[in-house]
Amino acid sequence: MAQDKKLLIGHDVGTGGTKSVLTDSSGRLIASSFNPYETSYPRPTWVEQDPLDWWRAACTGTRDVLEKAGTPPEEVAGIGFAGQMCGVVPVDASGKLTRMPIIWLDSRADEQARRMIRRFGGTRLMNLVAGAVPTGKDVVCEINWVQENEPEVYEKTSKFLDVTGYLVFKATGKMVIDHTGAGGTGLLDGKKRQWSKFLARLARVSLDKLPDVKGCTEIVGGLTADAAGEMGLAPGTPVIAGMADIPAAATGSGALCEGDAHVYLGTSSWLCISIEKPDNLGRYGIAAVASPDPAMNIMIGESETAGLCLEWFADNFATPEEKAAGVFASLDEAAAAIDPGSGRLIFFPWLFGERSPVGDTTVRSSFANLGLEHTRDHMLRSVYEGVAYNVRWLLDAAASKGFACDPLRAIGGGAKSDLWMQIMADVTGRRIEPVEEPQEAGGIGCALAVAVALGLFKDYKDIKEVVNVRRAFEPRLQYFKMYDELYDSFRAAYPALSKMGKKLNKPH
Repeated sequence: MAQDKKLLIGHDVGTGGTKSVLTDSSGRLIASSFNPYETSYPRPTWVEQDPLDWWRAACTGTRDVLEKAGTPPEEVAGIGFAGQMCGVVPVDASGKLTRMPIIWLDSRADEQARRMIRRFGGTRLMNLVAGAVPTGKDVVCEINWVQENEPEVYEKTSKFLDVTGYLVFKATGKMVIDHTGAGGTGLLDGKKRQWSKFLARLARVSLDKLPDVKGCTEIVGGLTADAAGEMGLAPGTPVIAGMADIPAAATGSGALCEGDAHVYLGTSSWLCISIEKPDNLGRYGIAAVASPDPAMNIMIGESETAGLCLEWFADNFATPEEKAAGVFASLDEAAAAIDPGSGRLIFFPWLFGERSPVGDTTVRSSFANLGLEHTRDHMLRSVYEGVAYNVRWLLDAAASKGFACDPLRAIGGGAKSDLWMQIMADVTGRRIEPVEEPQEAGGIGCALAVAVALGLFKDYKDIKEVVNVRRAFEPRLQYFKMYDELYDSFRAAYPALSKMGKKLNKPH
């Protein structure tokens, strides 16, 4: 347990915006702020963001939480950033961008991924050597893409940072990558937690262009005078190396001991399992990376669109009255009026391809078995259920390795929905435990990692003691057989949808 309560700031730098939190070292949320920014889609399969938007959102968020809480800047004991995983942020020696960052949703490097798999001797051998099979969405493939398609950019690039590393640079002037971000590249030696010369050579990535690897709770430096002025904090405030967003969320979920698991339902979704010894399920796109806890690892299976499916539905089908009343609460109410199973209508939640449980950048969403008897609200409920089927697929993969993931902690905006939590329990057959403040779990987790860095917890796992569950949702057995049949149909339809996606969405 934390022995002394100090004030901490954590930033969860997501795709739609940055959540900033001010907490004490017991994890109590004192103030929060959300600052959105835009995403750019300059070409099909390309997805980019302006990193100055991340920095401005973090600065605005910091000033916001200090103002809301009435906290003097000098009372903040430390700060941390948790950024989107699998971002590619190329900068020159002065830290100036050499091109716009490529974020995790981008899949421009499909051809580079295919060639890399052939170089490694095929998918089976690559799973054995690297632990997972890359897709066009992965960091090493994106770096290869820059090298091949923008050689002048590659030549000017001093370091390929990730999202967290860029923000740490803006805060401290030092270029580093934390060991969870480095693990997400597929180039980390998991035992030494340093770059693997062997993997880098096979992937044709120069280690000279990668930043030094630091432990997540290592203090990189203090805020520079310029950064402190922009954030409204005291110069010299300690900044940790930070972590990727999924490891921060794992921390905020409290699922930190062997076999503990959580599911995230936000723009994307993921299943994350804490394990002592690294393990992989490369066939399902589930790979192990280093945990922020130096004694642990985490297995991650990340799905591209979850809450984004509901956002898409709301943008296109919500009524003016629903929008005026608060669209997501209204959608929950409308979907709850439809019987479980949605009249045997099935939604496939792959609006922008998929990473896990299937690595498929061209597959797309659809509604299957849509009939005249179905209404808009049947379609709506099937969106909630389709995301749950995808999560169950990940859970089935984990179970094949002996991980029951029961109970399953839940975080993210979707964890605020009682309807979605009950659907998740019914479809997966697991006890679902959404935590208090689920939407702020990443920021709170990052802030609690700062507490570890400052010595306020004896051990990283002690964080689990301060994370509370708001309520538990038990699976209702009367619906499990029906959901079992629908889930079987969900999985059976994938090969045909994949084949169609490859034909319709291949690059022109």
